This record gives sequence, C-alpha cells and structure tokens, in this order.
Amino acid sequence: MRKFMDLRIDIRLNGSRHVAGVLKGYDQFLNIVLDSAIEIFSKDEKRDLGTIVIRGNSIVLWECLDKVI
Repeated sequence: MRKFMDLRIDIRLNGSRHVAGVLKGYDQFLNIVLDSAIEIFSKDEKRDLGTIVIRGNSIVLWECLDKVI
C-alpha cells in the first residue's frame, strides 16, 4: 500500500457507492484516508466530500488511477 500513497485511487464500496480521491493514509485493517474525495453517482452527477476516512470492511474493490512507479 505504501507505493500508492499520494496517488489517485477509485474505490467501490458496499451498497453500490463509488468514491475517488488521493490516498493519504491507511492502517492494518485497510481503513483509509482520502483527500480531495468525490462521490460519483453517475457520469454527470458528482459530489465533493473533501477529506474522508473509509472503513476497510466496506471496501469491495479499489483501483489506482495514476501510474505507479
């Protein structure tokens, strides 16, 4: 996970929620902190969330949107 710090990630959560943002921190339970987070409802509908914490057990899938060095 360390190599994904400060990169943009896309996260799918249970309950069909979709969030994207910059990974700023994590812990051993995969709880993560996202900065500049947005919630995506559809292609045209988005909501700014700012800095958020997401519990690891609610993450279904995540994807890095930036190139990993």
